[in-house]
Amino acid sequence: MTLFTKSALALSLSIGLAFGANAAQADSLAIINATVHTATEQGVLNNATVVIENGTITAINPDNPQVDSVIDAKAATLTPGFIAAMNDMGLVEVGAVATSRDARDKEADIGFDPSFAFNPLASTIPFARKGGITRNIVTSGGGESIFAGQTFVADLSGDFDSVIANNTGLYVELGATDDGSRAMGMQQLIYQLEDTQKTFTKAKKTNNSDKHDSDDPSREDSIISAVLAGDIPLIVAVDRASDIIHLIKLKQDFELDLIIVNGADAVLVAEPLAQANIPVVIDAMRNLPESFDSLHNSLENAGKLAKAGVKVAIALPGDSHSVYALRYSAGNAVANGMDYNDALAALTANIADIFHLDSGRIAVGKPADLVLWSGDPFEFSTRIEKMWIAGEEQSLQSRQDELRDRYLKKTDMPAAYR
Repeated sequence: MTLFTKSALALSLSIGLAFGANAAQADSLAIINATVHTATEQGVLNNATVVIENGTITAINPDNPQVDSVIDAKAATLTPGFIAAMNDMGLVEVGAVATSRDARDKEADIGFDPSFAFNPLASTIPFARKGGITRNIVTSGGGESIFAGQTFVADLSGDFDSVIANNTGLYVELGATDDGSRAMGMQQLIYQLEDTQKTFTKAKKTNNSDKHDSDDPSREDSIISAVLAGDIPLIVAVDRASDIIHLIKLKQDFELDLIIVNGADAVLVAEPLAQANIPVVIDAMRNLPESFDSLHNSLENAGKLAKAGVKVAIALPGDSHSVYALRYSAGNAVANGMDYNDALAALTANIADIFHLDSGRIAVGKPADLVLWSGDPFEFSTRIEKMWIAGEEQSLQSRQDELRDRYLKKTDMPAAYR
């Protein structure tokens, strides 16, 4: 085959694949007779119809939907896809294998962008899909600095273009340390904000026309400047109430878009948090005092914060292998006093608002990230019937399913040869 023939064949194949992909994406779908939990002011819609086209929700309860295909939900529950946050999904495959861990680096600092290490084929991703999760805010584990790096957002399609946005937030870890004083971390954060603010204020007052390239801001200063401008949030992992009080003042002094992660003591300062409009991303399953910083851990904390007017997101920060159980964490929060609709919002609309994502709701114009459940998604026995990410139906098969099928298959061969 000549080079020209190979090129022509490749071109024709690429055109055909592109046409096929566009045709598939153009297919419209109506999900009918669903119990739709919209995560909006509309609340729950019974016997509802949701229309999807080109990856977007285009109509809810239209009179005569003209679509290519129809799925009868038969009163099953339809929710927005759940959004996980503050974990290392796609950065760590096996925690005990150093060469498969890309979430941490001892030199990680303000400019560390872990999205360069993201693996959309990680086995944790299809497993998390089985928990109803369609998007994820991924973070690094940091290094020796209080600045652990930047967050990024990925969908759970497993596609190589599944990173939706990077550099979406600056992650900072404060609180108790094994060596030294927590005061140093808080000081370092304050001084960094003050110094960058002074630098950029001075630059604005100066005629920059004669500035040399050497005077251009560093990458670190540019990121801190984006935090100061409110372009990206400052995400702070902290537990103790006294540290949270300092951060509330910091938000007010610098007009920051501030997010608290963990917040074991947040219930002690719930009113100031609500007044300052500072959201809390909480693991609703923390119920033991892991340290002197977390003496107020309780299964009731998520509900108490929500009732106090704090915008709450439920997450399982850290290890991505447990993210599948996110819906059980929300269910336990409900069992311990959290309003059901608040818990659903904590996995969908609230977390979308907190991290500025255009998802988390079933509404016209929103991405069609949807999950059809056999029953209440917070019940252990409920299973997923179907899932869509940006309107494309997703596989619900995971590595765990494949291993189960492999080892339960009847054969005369020894187990190692199955």
